[in-house]
This record gives sequence, C-alpha cells and structure tokens, in this order.
Amino acid sequence: MESFARLVELTRGPLVESIHFGALAVMDASGALIAAVGDPDLQANMRSSAKPFQALSWVEDGGLDAFKFSERELAIACASHSGTSEHEHVLQAMQAKIGVTDQNLACGVHYPMHEATARAMRERGEQPRPNQHNCSGKHTGMLANARLHGLAIEDYLNPAHPLQQLILKTFAEMMGLAPQQVAVGIDGCSAPTFGVPLRAAARAYAWLADPSGLPPRRAAALRSICAAMLAHPDMVAGPDRWDTLVMRAAAGKVVSKSGAEGYQAMGILPGALGPGSPALGIALKVADGDVGGRAVATAALAALVQLGVLDGAARQSLAQFDRRPLKNWRGIEIGEVRPAFQLTPLQA
Repeated sequence: MESFARLVELTRGPLVESIHFGALAVMDASGALIAAVGDPDLQANMRSSAKPFQALSWVEDGGLDAFKFSERELAIACASHSGTSEHEHVLQAMQAKIGVTDQNLACGVHYPMHEATARAMRERGEQPRPNQHNCSGKHTGMLANARLHGLAIEDYLNPAHPLQQLILKTFAEMMGLAPQQVAVGIDGCSAPTFGVPLRAAARAYAWLADPSGLPPRRAAALRSICAAMLAHPDMVAGPDRWDTLVMRAAAGKVVSKSGAEGYQAMGILPGALGPGSPALGIALKVADGDVGGRAVATAALAALVQLGVLDGAARQSLAQFDRRPLKNWRGIEIGEVRPAFQLTPLQA
C-alpha cells in the first residue's frame, strides 16, 4: 500500500494545479480498521493531537479534585488555545491553584494566534507572555501533574524526568504500544512529542469518545476529558478555528484536536451515526505539513461528511472548510479547493 494518497486538490481552469497528499485511518474502539486512505500504519508525530492523553495521568490520579480544577480549566489543559485574554485568565486561575506562575512554564513565548489580540499588542509595543503560548495549558497541566505526584517542577520537560516517563507510559497504554515503540521527539513548545501509527491514534480517539471497554478509573478520566472539551470548545482552540467550530457544529457528536504539521485527530461519539452506532476515531496526516492551512480541515470535514456524522446545517456552518471556490486578488473565481478522496471500507 502506498503511504500517501490524494487528500485535497486545488484546481485552476481545467487543471489540477496542486495536490496535498496524506493518509487517514478510521478505527473503532475494538481495534477494527473501518476505513482508510493511504497507509493506516503510517507512523507520524501526533504533535498537539496527543494533548488529551498527555493530561490523562493527572486526571486519572485525582488531579481535578486535588486542585479543584473546573471543566473549563481541564479543557485548556488539552488545548492549543489562541491566546486571548480569556484564555490567559483561565490559565492564571489554574496556576494560582497549583502555586506556580507563567514564569514556571518552559514552553517559550510567541504572539497570540488570535490575530486581533496580537495586532493590538504590537500596536501597544507589548511583548508576548508565556500564557499566550498555544501550549501553555498543556504545560500548566504538566506542572499540576508534577505537584500532584510530589515531583520537582524544575526540568519538568526532560524526557528522563519521572513526570515525562509517567506521561509516556500512560500515552503508550492508550496507543496499545510499549513505551519503547513510541517515537519520542521534541515539540515546538519543547515538551516531548510522540510518533505512532495512525491506526493507534485513531483507536485512542475512539476510546476518548467511548471508554466503556476500559478499566473504570481510566474510563472515568477519559470521560472527564472528553466532556470538558465538548463543553468548552472555545478553550480547546479559539475564534474561527477548526477544533472549536467543528465541536460546536457537531453539537456533542465529535471531539476534535489538531496538531502541527498537518495532523488531525477526532473522536466520533456513540450514536452519532444513528441509534446504536459505535464510537469511531479518525487520525489523519497531510504529508507536506499543510503550512498554509488549506488542507487539514478540508480533509477532516470530508471524512466526517462521508461517514455521515454531520447534518446539512452543521456542514453548512463549516462551509469555509468544505469544497469551495478559489479566487484571485480581484475576487475572480479561478478554480476550487476540494477533497480528493473517498473513504473505502476495509477489513481489520
């Protein structure tokens, strides 16, 4: 099987001018491969799509009660947030409960992903703050995890630190892998990032959507994470971003988390495809990294549409990511952006 297949095309006149290749896997919680495009065994870095599972160990071990974290605070711990003032306020409240500040975060700084906030800061001559980094929620959760388990917060990102070893162990269990089977790299925020086969990530997202087959304590923690993300999609991403918009549009049917370099993972909740339908997980990777941001959400939406998850109104509310006209600088329609694949049911 070829590793990559066509996911998204751009046309100009009668020609296909550009192609984004990638791979996609759809799994159920039992481990059955439901459908695929390209190679479902492709190993790829999950990047920020791993965040719900990087938070899992401290949720599972009682961190929500220990720090009296709200659902909103749990959601931002699983987020790649946009750095709005509301995101900062939620993080400051979390950090006060832990006994840290944003100066303890080792994620670095960048201007907020929310353009209006970043523009206003530049006009005022303000420099970006750690809590505006899109991964600051994950890092705040990691500090909470360290405090919960009595671990030092210094050097908390070192892959050899007991905190990161705990996170890797829990993550690997969710992937159905041994820790040594996970490809560990360094993310943009300096935390360890994990590379696994698409089918493993997709199954983990099916479990996030329905953990009923897992041990009770883990199932309860996953339910808490999923519920928080669904209840507060504004914390998971931000205004006009795919994860926030698709979770709102799907109204409790889809939990979604993007990752850098063209990665996307989604969990489809039980009953979303009709009464009695099982939970499904989707993981996809765009081969070129989709730096321009025109392919990942288009492919993700096409997968949801083809699976029958979204009704007409939900799909219409996501039209900016659907098959759409491509226009030049004068607004003249010169082609289109369109999905280029059809999900093919496969045997496990």
